[in-house]
Amino acid sequence: MPKFAANLSFLFAEQPFPERFARAAAAGFAGVEYLFPYAWPAAEIAGWLRDAGLQQVLFNLPPGDWAAGERGIACLPGREKEFAAGVEQALAYAEALGCRRVHCLAGLRPAGVDEARLTATYIANLRHAADRFAALGASVLIEPINSRIDMPGYWLDDVGRAFSLCAAVDRDNVRVQLDLYHAQIIQGDLARTIEANLERIGHIQIADNPGRHEPGSGEINYPFLFALLDRLGYVGWVGCEYQPMTTTEAGLAWLTK
Repeated sequence: MPKFAANLSFLFAEQPFPERFARAAAAGFAGVEYLFPYAWPAAEIAGWLRDAGLQQVLFNLPPGDWAAGERGIACLPGREKEFAAGVEQALAYAEALGCRRVHCLAGLRPAGVDEARLTATYIANLRHAADRFAALGASVLIEPINSRIDMPGYWLDDVGRAFSLCAAVDRDNVRVQLDLYHAQIIQGDLARTIEANLERIGHIQIADNPGRHEPGSGEINYPFLFALLDRLGYVGWVGCEYQPMTTTEAGLAWLTK
């Protein structure tokens, strides 16, 4: 069975963020991930991890102005200095938290900007981030996110293109973060996608479809996919980034199975 990490931006949301670490450990999780750590001092988060006996698995680079609707700035020309400053901020948190994976949000597609320029900006920013995180032995992940339901206008909304961009960046520590919920909406064919690209997958996330709820609530055959990951020898983490249908604990029957 794969290693599961609780996404604390989605799970145990009935509790204040600092209390979710202990709740995740009590539920049987060995690792945690979440969207952003920057609202709390890194030393405090490190203490919550230590007290709960948890491993920090993943968090995102600064996304620009999230409250104003931005969803990353990596593909946006003219924001390179801001992106580089965000890399340094994330690097300090990753070092303090012992985290060896960060996700780089691409951003929303800006109107009137040539596609080639967006691609060149994205690749250059990823190379910069990869080179900085290589010194920490950490990976930079890119994730195809569906633009039809969850993030309209997101620039990197194609699974095949994510793997092609990963190759174009040409850095050993750049991998694809494959969220199976998003991949199901974008194209489906999850098993073949995993089989064909396993060596370029640095992290997996899960939620069922439709609804983005816990495994077993929708159309995705997660027992089959978990067995496939075991058979293929996947040794990475599987992040549980789903919206519980009721409470988090009530929806964890899939995990105990």
